[in-house]
Amino acid sequence: MNYKIYSKIKSSHFIDVECEIDNITSETLELQLPAWRPGRYELQNFAKNIQNFEVFDQKGSQLKATKITKDRWKIITDGVTIITAKYNYYANVINAGSSYVDENMLYVNPVNLCVYAEGRINEKCKLEIQITDNEQVAGLNISSENKNIACFNDFYHLVDSPFIISTNLKHDFYSVGKFKFNLWFEGDFNPDFKRIKTDFKKFTKEQINVFGGFPEKEYHFITWILPIPYYHGVEHRNSTMQVLGPDSQDLDGSPPEELYIDLLGLASHELFHTWNICKIRPLELLPYDYTKENYFQTCFVAEGLTTYYGDLMLYRSGVFDKIQYLKELEACYKRHFDNADRASQSLVESSWDLWLDGYSQGIPDRKVSVYHKGAIAAQILDLYIQKKSNKTRSLDHVMQLLWHRFGKSSNGTPLRGYSMKDYQDVCEEVAEENLDWYFEKCILGKDSLFDLLNNYIQLIDLQIVKNEIGLVSLEELKIENEE
Repeated sequence: MNYKIYSKIKSSHFIDVECEIDNITSETLELQLPAWRPGRYELQNFAKNIQNFEVFDQKGSQLKATKITKDRWKIITDGVTIITAKYNYYANVINAGSSYVDENMLYVNPVNLCVYAEGRINEKCKLEIQITDNEQVAGLNISSENKNIACFNDFYHLVDSPFIISTNLKHDFYSVGKFKFNLWFEGDFNPDFKRIKTDFKKFTKEQINVFGGFPEKEYHFITWILPIPYYHGVEHRNSTMQVLGPDSQDLDGSPPEELYIDLLGLASHELFHTWNICKIRPLELLPYDYTKENYFQTCFVAEGLTTYYGDLMLYRSGVFDKIQYLKELEACYKRHFDNADRASQSLVESSWDLWLDGYSQGIPDRKVSVYHKGAIAAQILDLYIQKKSNKTRSLDHVMQLLWHRFGKSSNGTPLRGYSMKDYQDVCEEVAEENLDWYFEKCILGKDSLFDLLNNYIQLIDLQIVKNEIGLVSLEELKIENEE
C-alpha cells in the first residue's frame, strides 16, 4: 500500500489522499478506514469527513466501489492487479489527534484518513508527501534518497506517525546516549531552546534509567502553540503530538510560567507512554482492531501509572522543585476527590466504558477518571511497596518487569500483551506478598480512597484535608524537632 497525501486547495481545508494497492489477485477487495485512533479509546467515525471516494484501475478507468459499512468499501477489481483509491478528507479541527490544513500548514494524523486493504495490514507501506524548498517536515524519518518519501514497517506504523509540513517550524534536538530527541515547534512564539533542551534531557534520562533503555532510535516532540488556551497531547510509537496555548505566555523564560509548566508536564507524560502503552500494551490491544471498539480493563495502568510517573519523573530529575511537584499532586487529588469521589464505577469499569463516555462529562457520580484515580491508586501501590521493602523496591520495579516481560522485543519477536491477572501477578512479585486487598479496594472497589491515600502519603510527610464544603487540599505535615 503506497500513499500520497497533499492538498490541492489548502484554503478549502480538504486534504487529498491517494492509496495505490498492487499485487491484487482477488475479484473483490475491501478497504477500511479506521474508526478510532490509539490514545483515545472511543469511536470517532473519521469517514464522516470524506467528501468524495473513487477507485480507479491502472489505466484510469473507474471501478465500482460500494460502501458496505460506515467506513468500509468493497471494490470490484474486475481482474485488475493494481488499483488506486482517490478521496478527499475535510481537515478543519485543531487538536492533537485530528488533522488540519490551511494556507500556512499541513498537519496530518494518518490514522484519520488512510485506508488499508483487508488482509494486507501487515505489509510495508510508503508515503509520498509534497515539500517545497522553504518548508520543513516534523515527525517523519524521511528517506535519505528522497526528501518526499517516508517508509513504514506496516500500516500500524504508518498511522502512528503524525507530521506537520510548514514554513514556520522551529527545530532543535538533544541526545541521550545514542538516542536522538527532536524538538519541533509550530506557532507564533520564540522557544528558549537552551532551557527546553536542558529540562527535557533531564526527565528523558530519568525515564530511560527506569527502563534501562529506549525502544526507538529517534523520537519527535511535535508541539503546536495556539493563540488560545489549550492542553492536549497524544502518544505515538516514536513521537508525540502536543497542542498547547495561549502563545501570549511564550516559552522564552519570562513570566507567567504556566505554558512552560504545561509543556514539561505534557511532554514527560507522553514520553513515558513510549514504553507504557506503545510497547507495554494490554492483551486486548494486540493487535489494534481499527474496525470496532477494543474493550479492555486496564486503562488505569496505561493512563493512571503514566499520569503518576509524568510528574514524578520531572521531580526526581530536578526539573520540578518540591513546591511545583506538590502543586501538581494537589491538582490531581482535587480533580478526583472534588469531582468523582462518590462515583459508582470502579477503575476497571471506567476503563471498559471509555468507549462509551470516557472523554465526556457524562451523568453525575457515574465514572472515575482512569488518569486521576488511576494515578492515586498508583501512588498508593508505590508507597506501600516502598514501606514493606524498607525502600529497596518500588513501583519502578513493577514497570521494569512489565517492560521486560511484555514490552521489550528482541530479535524480531512480537510484543506480548498483558492481562489484568498478569499485572496483579507482577505487582505481587515485586511486593513479595498477596495484594488482593489492594486490587479489591483500589482497582475493583468503588469506595473512597481518601483515608487510604492519607495513610500512605504521611510516609512522605504529606496529608490531604477537606474544608467545610468538602473540597480537598494538600498540606505538608509539620514535623516537630525533638529536643
